[in-house]
Amino acid sequence: MLEVILKRFEEPDEVREMVKGRFEIVRIGGLTIGRATYEPGWKWSEHVGPALGEARCKVAHVGMVVSGTATAAFEDGRVIPLRAGELFYIPPEPHDSWVIGDEPYVSLHFMGAEHYAR
Repeated sequence: MLEVILKRFEEPDEVREMVKGRFEIVRIGGLTIGRATYEPGWKWSEHVGPALGEARCKVAHVGMVVSGTATAAFEDGRVIPLRAGELFYIPPEPHDSWVIGDEPYVSLHFMGAEHYAR
């Protein structure tokens, strides 16, 4: 019998809480998908990295920005804005990220979610 599975982020399989943010995980069909929700003022190097003993994120990400704006900021000085409606690939080179503006940032992560904020 063919089984169809339906899930919602309102009932995630796992939630990773952090100051000014949360990362919800849903596992479905062999995939791990994440939803990041960050408040204005959130910054990876301040609100995620210290708990991991890291100054920068090293996880590769493929995702889509649902709302708000954030950055991917690399050690070579590049700062790439990530805006609502954009799909993104962030390579696994050290990077920081922060919310831009006074609107919460929400993104879906199709790759990298299992290892993010762990």
